[in-house]
Amino acid sequence: MEAYPKKGTTTVGIVCKDGLVMAADRRATAGFLIANKKTTKVLPVSEHMAITTAGLVSDIQLFTKIIKAQIMLLKIRKGKEPTVKEAASLLANLAYTNIRRPSMIPGIVGFLFGGYDKSGYSLYEISFDGSIMPVEDYASDGSGSSVALGVMETLYKKELSLEEGKELAVKALIAAMSRDAATGNGIDVIVITPKGVEYAIEKEVKSILK
Repeated sequence: MEAYPKKGTTTVGIVCKDGLVMAADRRATAGFLIANKKTTKVLPVSEHMAITTAGLVSDIQLFTKIIKAQIMLLKIRKGKEPTVKEAASLLANLAYTNIRRPSMIPGIVGFLFGGYDKSGYSLYEISFDGSIMPVEDYASDGSGSSVALGVMETLYKKELSLEEGKELAVKALIAAMSRDAATGNGIDVIVITPKGVEYAIEKEVKSILK
């Protein structure tokens, strides 16, 4: 089982007036096989920052360990956490280097990177090629992203509250589950506020809600 590359997912990030919402499903696939039903794809990487992950699991696991360590080292050296932009740029550099390294298994991974610092809330989309794009409102990544984006495009509004953002994230993921075979099995939602990173929703989804 572990020899197969596991990928396929839907992740979302939403900028709200009083925080950030980042969410993902739990299904990992290997081709047409559901390889794991309890994969966590939205993860804290520091006290005020988190990522969502999509792509090859082995590279995702390595990148997550590296970015956590780099943020911690910068915090020790400077006496404070790096800015969200600095940390996101470090992760983008990893992705850029990884995709250009010759390998028998291409390291295709993408991330949403969000956090809070003295400048406020920031959300970035990091593509598998290492490109990094700031996000002002919402973003989605993974095989079900087109469905999730359609939901958020319709329902997102400026000055969205954190509670409204959580509801929108769940609606976007459930819509993706109904159309994308690689998305499913559960929903994890993280919120980021000045108090830090917190899991707000962790639930199994056995069937599509109507």
